[in-house]
Amino acid sequence: MKQLITLAVLCTSLFCFSQTNEIDSLTVELAYQKQDSLKVETSLRLVKALYNSKSYKKALTYIDNTERLAKLLNHTKGIADASYYKALIYAHNDDYYNAIDGFNRSRRYYSQLGDTLGIAKVNNSIGLIEIKRGNYGIGLQNSLSAIQTFETRNLKDELSSAYNNLADAYYNTNQIDKSLEFNMKALKVREELKDSTGIKTSIRNIATLYSERKEHRKAIEYYEKALTLLNPKKDQTLRGEILPRIGAEYLRFKDYDKAAKYLVEGLQFNRKINSNDGVLRALNAVGDLNIQQGNLKIAAVQVNEAYSIAVKIDNKPELLKNYRLHKELDSIKGRFQNAFFWQGKYYTLKRELDQDNQAKIPIIRKPLETESLNEIKDFKALELEKQSEIEAIDFKELKTISYVLGAAFLIVITILLLVYFKRKNIFKLNKKLQNKNAEIILINEAFAEKTKHLEEVNNVKDRLFSIVSHDLKDSISSIKGFIDLLKEDGISREEFYDLVPELSENADSASQLLYNLLNWSKSQMQNLEPKAELFNIQDVFKNKISLVEQKVDQKRIIFIDESRRDFIYADKSMIEIVIQNLITNAVKFTRIGDSITVSNSDHNGKSLICVEDTGVGISRENIDKLFQSGTFSTRGTSNEKGTGLGLTICKELVELNKGRIWVESTPGIGTKFYVELPKIEPKN
Repeated sequence: MKQLITLAVLCTSLFCFSQTNEIDSLTVELAYQKQDSLKVETSLRLVKALYNSKSYKKALTYIDNTERLAKLLNHTKGIADASYYKALIYAHNDDYYNAIDGFNRSRRYYSQLGDTLGIAKVNNSIGLIEIKRGNYGIGLQNSLSAIQTFETRNLKDELSSAYNNLADAYYNTNQIDKSLEFNMKALKVREELKDSTGIKTSIRNIATLYSERKEHRKAIEYYEKALTLLNPKKDQTLRGEILPRIGAEYLRFKDYDKAAKYLVEGLQFNRKINSNDGVLRALNAVGDLNIQQGNLKIAAVQVNEAYSIAVKIDNKPELLKNYRLHKELDSIKGRFQNAFFWQGKYYTLKRELDQDNQAKIPIIRKPLETESLNEIKDFKALELEKQSEIEAIDFKELKTISYVLGAAFLIVITILLLVYFKRKNIFKLNKKLQNKNAEIILINEAFAEKTKHLEEVNNVKDRLFSIVSHDLKDSISSIKGFIDLLKEDGISREEFYDLVPELSENADSASQLLYNLLNWSKSQMQNLEPKAELFNIQDVFKNKISLVEQKVDQKRIIFIDESRRDFIYADKSMIEIVIQNLITNAVKFTRIGDSITVSNSDHNGKSLICVEDTGVGISRENIDKLFQSGTFSTRGTSNEKGTGLGLTICKELVELNKGRIWVESTPGIGTKFYVELPKIEPKN
């Protein structure tokens, strides 16, 4: 270990010596050079070396001298580079107005030279400044324009900075998917550069984003990867942040052993490094763990301590978790008045955070501009001179072109007149033929419509007979068989009681089948007319969740209700059918330990309902079959049966209520069903 430390110190010393040696060498070389363009280039190399060694004051002195000499020699590239480095130093000192002024000046010179790389570097630097100011719109525009050049030239250092800037900007505007995309790109470039600090930061960011997207297995994978890369001395803050986060992820899957291991270590470590944020996060998660395991006294102490820290440092997301834990503790202890108090605080804060966490359109403030009036006037004068020269040349060209166009116009008119008279008779004949064809097409369309309607009615009949004769018959026959065995003393009552769960499942299957069958047949016969009214969608969620509680407990599914009070204008009974089918499907296709989340939010003035699960997922080819007329059905993770009607009914009922339904799914990851419905009576 001592040898490694000695080697690191030696390498650092050699690097510093090498840097100092380069600066000294360039200083001596500069002193003996003539006042020419070569001296400008040498001076710029010295400025770059001083900037890299963070000798900013000394660098500014050489920049001013370089800029004066470059202007004297009319060395445009030298002026542009000097302005660029001066702006970088101003930006480092948080002097944004002077920095933007310098960047704008250097960009004008780079534009005159056609130096696309110089322009890209300036744009990326401006993007970073605007993002720091919270001006995400301008920041995104500048960084995105720079990335194209960096990618074309494969400039990895510049790409690492630009990708990271964009990831931060998208995260700060709550565009999680775009932030994840650019963090992934930043990680790839940083791995190629072997930038250890950047790699750890990117991996931590990716894990956090996966957690926010509720892809908890992916979050665990990246958090564990980050832990293996941390330096015990240099990365203590990062370690203190990750330990409670990964423990909380394991807790979501009820893996109590691993959760406890990380959470206890995280709590002790954060106390050791005096990180209030880390202690708060660990206390909340450990308190949750102890509540789930029935250790209520210990949990109460931890939750109360977490509450005092959350209030002190004003950490609202963790305070929201703490309110929920207080409510659960008081509910379990039978202190329902206290539980109601905490629940009220929870929903008040949740509404506030939900509004803050909605995806924001980037704000475009007026960008910083501080160019001097003299520079603007000079620039305008040059532009006017160029414009007058261009106009004189254009006038001569336009005069010549006008004569040519006049002659061409006369020739074209003559030809068109001849063609017109020849084709006049042909047009009349074609018109008559088109009218006759239109009549024939209308007759054929009417006939085809009638044929299609008859085929649909016939298909409905065939489907009804098929389901009644097979699926419904099998379920009812199974129930009758159990009852006959008991009636004829074919089995004992004890054996019958052992078969009761299977009997109950068959009865549930038959009931659900009959329920869907009746609604589907009604919709196919066009007898359904929606009776729209305003109703609270949260009440529908609570009612339908209660119907699947037994099945959820059997499968040990984590059911998360993130619904909120909101009113929808639709037929309530129809929407209840849709919600029941979506929740039942989610339960059907989730495995033990998976999670289901129901939520609703505002989306373009409408209500967007989401039923999300982390179950088996749906393949691309099966997604295309989901909403077709009862042609697709698969068995659930516990071999549950289906008719293939549920989603067909959902689609028809949603569309009857002026809404739309769609699905997003990844096999092995999970599925999200979305339903968009009006909140007020739609205008015709």
